[in-house]
Formats: sequence, structure tokens, C-alpha cells
Amino acid sequence: QAFICLLLCLSWGSSCPPSCQCTERAGAKAVLCSARHLEEIPKDIPQDAVFLKLDANSITRIPSNAFRHLSHLEELDLSRNAIEKIDGAAFKGVAAGLRTLDLSSNRIRSIPKEALLMLNAKLRLANNPWHCECALQEVLWEARLDPDSVQDITCHTAPREEYVGKPLLQVLDAGVNFCSVRQRTTDVAMFITMFGWFAMVIAYVVCYVRHNREDTRKHVEYLKSLPSTQNPAE
Repeated sequence: QAFICLLLCLSWGSSCPPSCQCTERAGAKAVLCSARHLEEIPKDIPQDAVFLKLDANSITRIPSNAFRHLSHLEELDLSRNAIEKIDGAAFKGVAAGLRTLDLSSNRIRSIPKEALLMLNAKLRLANNPWHCECALQEVLWEARLDPDSVQDITCHTAPREEYVGKPLLQVLDAGVNFCSVRQRTTDVAMFITMFGWFAMVIAYVVCYVRHNREDTRKHVEYLKSLPSTQNPAE
């Protein structure tokens, strides 16, 4: 039974998805799934895959734990797809071992920073419709970007029209800090909230004082209207 189980495990671990081609490259397994009209990441990728090419397909999302069982994976090519969403745990389990990750030429507008935590791979992000904001700026600060493609990370949308169509690196080199803009926006919102509470307190105090004055005035008038209890002088 143990022998049969071992055979099944080895067979499953070395099997190849029907839509892909598995081959050896420099003694390591390469899984080639380029241009196979895939709409999602195959579930049966061999566990011993070192190189995985999923480029030129129609994949729209990278879900959490999509590659977690691929502990030997070093190179991952997801370029020229239709990826719009990347989950925060998309590369969980493989981030430490990846050497290159190609996400260029997709439809990515933003990427969660937690998706890139512990990622040591050289990252390609060019030719995506990026929304230039603090989150993307932080990605540039923390990720290992491929220097040959960093100039092609362009602002498709941005908080200010003058940044649209410009390389993000050029905008940042000009002294723009999207994170400080977000901080100022947060500070203004907090100031407005505090001012609103302060105005409410002042209004309450004013109403309270006016109400007390009105009550005092009515009480004094009432006392004046009472008949005098003093005896007339003899």
C-alpha cells in the first residue's frame, strides 16, 4: 500500500496539465502554458516546477495561495494577460524562492502591498494602467523592480491631471510624494471632524446659557409680581 501511495504521489507530482507542455530546462522542470487561452491558473501544475510560463492568456485574477504548492518555483511569467485583481496572499508560499516575477502588460491599476511582502524576486510591472497613488509609490520603494522596465511604469490615472501619461519614476523624481498628499487629506479630514465637534460643544453651551438666563428672568419677574409681605409703617 505504501508503494502504491508513493507511485501515486510521484505520478501526481510530475504530471503535466493537459493544456501545457512540461520539459526540462537546465535539469529543472519547466511548465510552459503560453498562449493556451487559459482564463485561470491551472490547478494541476507539477509540484516540482521551477519555471512556469502562463503568459499570453486571458487570466483576470491571481487568487490567494494560487502557487502555494509550488515550493521549488523560481521564475513565474504572467505577462500579457488580462489580470485586474491580485489578492493579498496571491504569492504566499513561493515569495521567498521566486527570482523573477513578470506582471507586465496586464490591466493592473493597483496591487496590495501585502502581496509583495517577503518577495525577493525581480519584478516587472511595465505597461499596466496604473493609478499613481501612495500604494504604488510604496511598492516602488519596497520591491526589487527590474531596472530595464521601471521607466515603462506610467501613470494612467493620478490625483492630478498633470501626472497622467508620465512615467511614475519621473513624477517622483520631480519631488511629488503621493503619500504626503494622502497624509494631508487625512489631516484635513481630522481637522474638519474636530472643528465640527467643537462647534457642536460651543452651540450647546450657548443654548444652555441662554436657556438659564431666560429661566432666571422669568423667576425674577415672578418674584416681583408677588404681593409684598412687609407690614405698613405705623
